[in-house]
Amino acid sequence: MERHTAPHLSTAWEDTMPLIIETSHRRSRQYGLRPDSAADLGRVPTVDLSLLLEQNRLLHTHAVPAMETLYQQIVNTHNMVILTDAHGVIVHSLGDDDFLEKANRVALQPGAAWSEQSKGTNAIGTAIAEQAPVLVHAEQHYLTANHFLTCSAAPIADHLGNVIGVLDVSGDQRSFHKHTMALVRMSALMIENQLFSATYEDSITLHFHARPEFIGTLMEGIASFSPGGRFLAANRNGQFQLGLSPAELQSHTFSSLFGLPLSALYEHYRTASPGLLNLCMHSGVRVAGRAQLRLSKGVFQQSLTHEKPERTERPSATQAAAAKRRLSGLRYLRTGDPQLELVIDKVTRVLGHDIPIMIMGETGTGKELLAQAIHNDSPRAMSPFVAVNCASIPETLIESELFGYEDGAFTGARKKGAIGKILQANGGTLFLDEIGDMPYGLQARLLRVLQERVVTPLGSDKSIPVNVELICATNHNLRERIAKGLFREDLYYRLNGLVVKLPPLRDRTDLESVVKKILSTEAESGRYRVSEEILRLFRRHRWPGNFRQLTNLLRTAVVMAGDEQEIGLRHMPDDFLDDVEQDGEQVSPRPGNGGVDANLGEMEIHAINKALAAHGGNVSAAARALGISRNTIYRKIPNLK
Repeated sequence: MERHTAPHLSTAWEDTMPLIIETSHRRSRQYGLRPDSAADLGRVPTVDLSLLLEQNRLLHTHAVPAMETLYQQIVNTHNMVILTDAHGVIVHSLGDDDFLEKANRVALQPGAAWSEQSKGTNAIGTAIAEQAPVLVHAEQHYLTANHFLTCSAAPIADHLGNVIGVLDVSGDQRSFHKHTMALVRMSALMIENQLFSATYEDSITLHFHARPEFIGTLMEGIASFSPGGRFLAANRNGQFQLGLSPAELQSHTFSSLFGLPLSALYEHYRTASPGLLNLCMHSGVRVAGRAQLRLSKGVFQQSLTHEKPERTERPSATQAAAAKRRLSGLRYLRTGDPQLELVIDKVTRVLGHDIPIMIMGETGTGKELLAQAIHNDSPRAMSPFVAVNCASIPETLIESELFGYEDGAFTGARKKGAIGKILQANGGTLFLDEIGDMPYGLQARLLRVLQERVVTPLGSDKSIPVNVELICATNHNLRERIAKGLFREDLYYRLNGLVVKLPPLRDRTDLESVVKKILSTEAESGRYRVSEEILRLFRRHRWPGNFRQLTNLLRTAVVMAGDEQEIGLRHMPDDFLDDVEQDGEQVSPRPGNGGVDANLGEMEIHAINKALAAHGGNVSAAARALGISRNTIYRKIPNLK
């Protein structure tokens, strides 16, 4: 029965399998194993498993989406998908419930070791030993206890060709299907390509193939170069197409391999509508290419005039600032919450494919932060990121803000006119926050810009070509607004290429990690930590202001803590404690009511006075800076006028 479909892959490895199995059995005997030995059911301790996951975080992050896709293709077939580290210890698994019980009998579960030394001949351990795809079926397993299994495994290599893990499908030997190995090999290659693309941040990464339609598929070659054009690494397909060994490639540059000056590559991507590159490899074979230029602005400008191998130099202030901005890339948003992981995995897959992204979520859930991270990881990272809050600009001005205007277009217009936000984002990313609040009449003009890719400033009859990546965000239900006649249905379907929803803070499972990250940002010394009592209150609070509220709260707490390292109840603003008690949590004793920290009042008043001085006595501004209410300030300093 046909259960899977997969493109044809070379089966040369099949011819070597009998010899591989025979050699593996010989090694198993040398390890002192006997076929009738009982299955080793030992697992690494829980604490070691946590360390194992941390050590393999990058592999796990990029492998899980591919594993889920692979599992959907084999679901309900008495199989499971397994990921191991470089030593054959299982890091993660997905499986059919009816097979998991059998699998547990032989320790096919996270923490169990499946090296040849531990289990004898098996697909995982033998794939590591041979550094090649391996199929071990039924009696081919060395241990009799494993004869009920059929296993297909493929090693996962890093950008240097070192095996860092194994992807495996194991199941009941009666469910064997010849296409399973092809699916495993394709999925392993997909993971390798994802890992390769994520390896070099400040670099040029070229995706290429002789057939343009293969760019973006598993068949494409990928090669990375330094900002100065020096060759760094290539994936397996890239090495095959270039026809050179990794050692030979190390002496090459982008120009010597693809016949295009690096300056011409940069100029190509400064145009409004960059298409595929037409390249000629050193071998004379013509290929199409698409480059991702993940470069800081300072490095980009320097590379335009210096096409030389990268040198190690002290970074300039501009470069240091740009490097700091890159910390808002997608991988820095990963803090362990499964909902957010799914969102990041989805947007990662559409990067560079001109697909508009719609970010849904409550106010304060980090929609603009996600949009900035998407831009920073996209091929447009060196181009502008322009954010427009459609709810904060007066309706009478938003049209001129978006589209720009000519001199004299309206009363009060700036002399010589102004460039609108859309043209400012040309070649880069336009982020339209609170898109649901855009005036209805303006929506038709935006739709026309997106469809025709031209902008006509107010007061002008000249249309200007524009090329932007579009990201939108809203806290509204746009379908409800369409039903009420407040949002155009045709614009909605033009904007929602990929729709993702950010979970509110109260539904996140990574609160502790988020708190640590915010504290490390607010206090670079990294010396502050939150007490267990405060974490308990944080976990139970509903956080109506989401991350904006939490950030302000922690910023205030850091000021209140002063030289203390642990942030406790006495450092929390009164309005937060009031909210907590309204949530049904008992906060006792309240700081200041039971003699807890006699110096608290002085600390609070000092912090408030400091904020007031910094804001020229403006109570509202000081309250916002401290993350507390104006009433709290008046209550603490009753003589304040």
